[in-house]
Amino acid sequence: MATTVLDPQIPSDGPSGRKKRSRSRSPGEPDDVRPSTRRRSQSPSRVLDLPRISDADPVRRAERERQMAANIAATELERASKPKEQNGTQAQSEKQAEFAKLIGSRSGGVYMPPARLRALQEAAGSDKSSPEYQRLSWDALRKSLTGIVNRVNIANIKQIIPEIFAENLIRGRGLFARSIMKAQASSLPFTPVFAAVVSVINTKLPQVGELVLTRLISQFRRSFKRNDKTVCHSTTTFIGHLVNQAVAHEIIALQILVLLLERPTDDSIEIAVGFMREVGAFLAENSPKANATVFERFRAVLNEGTISHRVQYMIEVLMQTRKDKYKDNPILPEGLDLVEEEEQITHQIQLEEELQVQEGLNIFKLDPNFLENEEKYKSIKAEILGEDSDEEESGSEESSSEDEDEVVADKEGIEDRTETNLVNLRRTIYLTIMNALNYEEAVHKLLKVQIKEGDEIELINMIIECCSQERSYSTFYGLVGERFSKLNRVWTDSLEQAFSNYYTTIHRYETNRLRNISRFFGHILATDAISWVVLECVKINEDDTTSSSRIFMKILMQEMMESMGLKALAERFKDEQVRHATRDMFPMDNPKNTRFSINYFTSVGLGVLTEEMREYLKVCLIFRLETLLVAHIFSQ
Repeated sequence: MATTVLDPQIPSDGPSGRKKRSRSRSPGEPDDVRPSTRRRSQSPSRVLDLPRISDADPVRRAERERQMAANIAATELERASKPKEQNGTQAQSEKQAEFAKLIGSRSGGVYMPPARLRALQEAAGSDKSSPEYQRLSWDALRKSLTGIVNRVNIANIKQIIPEIFAENLIRGRGLFARSIMKAQASSLPFTPVFAAVVSVINTKLPQVGELVLTRLISQFRRSFKRNDKTVCHSTTTFIGHLVNQAVAHEIIALQILVLLLERPTDDSIEIAVGFMREVGAFLAENSPKANATVFERFRAVLNEGTISHRVQYMIEVLMQTRKDKYKDNPILPEGLDLVEEEEQITHQIQLEEELQVQEGLNIFKLDPNFLENEEKYKSIKAEILGEDSDEEESGSEESSSEDEDEVVADKEGIEDRTETNLVNLRRTIYLTIMNALNYEEAVHKLLKVQIKEGDEIELINMIIECCSQERSYSTFYGLVGERFSKLNRVWTDSLEQAFSNYYTTIHRYETNRLRNISRFFGHILATDAISWVVLECVKINEDDTTSSSRIFMKILMQEMMESMGLKALAERFKDEQVRHATRDMFPMDNPKNTRFSINYFTSVGLGVLTEEMREYLKVCLIFRLETLLVAHIFSQ
């Protein structure tokens, strides 16, 4: 009978009756071997090997072992301290490498955690002329200017502008120009605010305003060539508000409009309409003739019908805006008229001229005179913001007066021989005259032109030069000169001086210009705008006249006769003061000169003025005959 062998039951784990997992045995392992207990391994402790010296004397051996152990311990300590020094040297080299990486990178190209940046600033602060400190201050200047520009608005503009001047705008003018152009392009409704900021800065630091305007014109030219409508629109909007703020001359606005309207497309007309909406009120007030010409061109484009209906409707809306006198687009919005008229500095930059964009100002460059330049800007900032420290005010009155004398002497020693200011003044006068609708408007605008004392003659010369350039004489210039002479004695003296100068140099002018100049002075004399005493420089005789001067006097006298009438002209020459001043015009000292003058005035139709000279000539002839008769009698 077979015996049944039952497997031993494995106790269950819990009420569910699950079996415990037994350890699997490796093959070949005997069943009676119990599993070994697993223990954590212990790291062996470091044991310092002490020296063992063999010596028969135990006391001496112990002393030698003690000394040897002390030497070994000192060596171990020295070896342990060397890694710290190596780590310090390595950290210093890493810091220098990081500085070099920061200096070699573009501005803002490397991110640095704030804690690390503060550590670098503390490390670089010990030497303020070092490249590391200059780079960190450059980055701080860039971030500060960007943050200030992004915060400006109408409400806080008066508080923001001193903060801008507190930064080194001379060093960071490229950063400022880039920041304000980016901010304006991203928020067009704030363009009047940004233009007002540039206008205020331009009064104190004109190079900053000129740089912003130059970069805007350059950006417009590039975007126009690339047909980038968005950039063109934002750039022209900024330029328009700079024209309104008198930072840019209106000639640049007119040149942009001519360029946009020369070959009309939908995009160019749309940009021109937006630009005209911003700058139209200014042009209507200061250049009405040019403004009317621009709208005539808009009307011609509208009649041609080559553009889409949408753009045609935009032109019609612009014309309605003009009829409403730009009530929604004033020249200077409320709260942004921050610059006085006499403090404005206007830059006359042409659209086609070569521009100095100075892109290098956007990039950090090591300044060998960094500390000196920073001190200079501190003094400039103190002068702009009116910050006078007690230390600067210390000193005696004598030293301050001596300093003032030195400054005055230095200023007197500076002489501008390039005549740049004179050229700009003449250009301004010319553009003002050309843009005037009538002579009253021209006089009104010319009186606003800033002219230094002693340069009044330049205004009169420019009026006469403009008159001489016309194809035929225009009474517009005569009326302008007459009005000026009756406003102030200064202009009268300038006109009298100009008459003498032009009569002396009249031989340099061609016939048409000579005719216009002589008719101008004929009008001035006929209306008593200047004294007739100026005619004392005129000598009518064969030796002192040239063909040009004779033509000049002929046209001048005929113009006076047409204005006054021959009878009134003759009566005026009989006045005692005028008669004394014109004694060389009607000479009665030499029969030869008298005969020449009689023939000259008779040939130009003014023989009535020669009656007195004819009587004198008769008396001279009778006297000569009597003298000859007496001489003949005595000779017999």
